[in-house]
Amino acid sequence: MFRFDPYSPAFDADPFPAYKTLRDEYPCFWSEEAGMWVLSRYDDILAALSNWRTYSSAKGNLIDEFPGRAGSTLGSSDPPRHDRLRALIQSAMTKRALDHILEPARAACRQHLAELEGKDVFDFVNDYGSKVTVDLLFYLFALPKEGAEQVRDNAVLMVQTDAKTRQKNEAHLGAFRWMADYAENLVQERKRNPGEDLLSNFITAEIDGEKLLDKEVQLTVTTLIMAGIESLSGFLGMFAYNLADHAGARRALAADHALIPDAMEESLRFNTSAQRFKRCLQHDVELHGQTMKAGDFVMLCYGSANRDERMFADPDTYDITRRPKRHLGFGGGVHACLGAMLARVATEVVFSEFLSAVPEFTRVDPVLPWVPSSNFRSPQTLRLARG
Repeated sequence: MFRFDPYSPAFDADPFPAYKTLRDEYPCFWSEEAGMWVLSRYDDILAALSNWRTYSSAKGNLIDEFPGRAGSTLGSSDPPRHDRLRALIQSAMTKRALDHILEPARAACRQHLAELEGKDVFDFVNDYGSKVTVDLLFYLFALPKEGAEQVRDNAVLMVQTDAKTRQKNEAHLGAFRWMADYAENLVQERKRNPGEDLLSNFITAEIDGEKLLDKEVQLTVTTLIMAGIESLSGFLGMFAYNLADHAGARRALAADHALIPDAMEESLRFNTSAQRFKRCLQHDVELHGQTMKAGDFVMLCYGSANRDERMFADPDTYDITRRPKRHLGFGGGVHACLGAMLARVATEVVFSEFLSAVPEFTRVDPVLPWVPSSNFRSPQTLRLARG
């Protein structure tokens, strides 16, 4: 009997055979391990993302949600509240032009690449990608440099789940509480001393006389730090992982950095770090001979949709000339990632600098340790050897 366990370390190592079985044989599947329905085909997931009235995010979008988070963040709310939050957050973000991060991003990349000079083997995730990501977030929010490692460690813990209990354990919940307190202290300090940073913009953003509530700012900042550190750092690691395993693509990008944006989109399709999110049904839905009931949770497997041969030809081939349209690496519908453009700009800088410094590299370890998460998939370490 087929089983689908998103908490299994074996599944984390290679989810794609299970995804294919789901798409081909069980496109609407009840997972006992997850306690929810699983959708795996591109068209079904896109339809769900486009229909928030039926597939609601108001009870949370994380497979294993944090207490008190649902309803107060972009990802865990529905229109009209979602639209209000998105408009205010977007207003705050557009005050800080994307061009403003280019030079700080380059400076961070060069600093951490200089630290790798003379090392024949290094860990891309912890020695480069994660450090650059933290530096960028600290720059955008004007955070105090002290405690950067603690922020990063708690953000990484927040996205994890316990494979044995199939839920977040006390360490994960404690990391969330720590980050929420950290964000609350930042919000109060920035209200007293506002600046030109993104956090200050969240506090002061106003549309038709309406502002974000303190709790909304706090949980938005908490979520953005978690998502920024894990999602961006995780995707950087996945991009490096793809290039390490595909020498032709790596050499093409090293020779011509103008190819990086297309390769980035293919990496988002081929190996997105944001693999699965959930919704709660507001109405009964008949799909593929199954009846999903109102109140049931539904898992949307973006990582499977991006490998669906019904949408993408030869989907298990990494092809940087593909230019995949409508991939779900950044989600879709009203919940399409608000930070997508920022992530694209940052990733292009990170890899342009990296490939200039390290044009040739190979993966050292045949088996990688993966972040234990019911939502995300990224390597905990990625040791690379030069040349």
